[in-house]
Amino acid sequence: MRRKAQSKPEQVVPPEILEQAKQAISTDRLKKTAKCTVCGAETPNAGAEPLCWVCRRLKISAWREIEQQMPVQE
Repeated sequence: MRRKAQSKPEQVVPPEILEQAKQAISTDRLKKTAKCTVCGAETPNAGAEPLCWVCRRLKISAWREIEQQMPVQE
């Protein structure tokens, strides 16, 4: 048995508008990404600390370890 040949779907949106939309999306993505200051991986936001999620988690866990090891000073 053979499959029916599929016809090409109609283009609803003109190719010019599609290209403009693709360019708009790509420029938005480029603006929001930054490099991690520790490992150089891409980060989704460039806030006060440009850290990737791995380095951010390592930093938080290191803070927790330090807090647990510090003796109470009075």
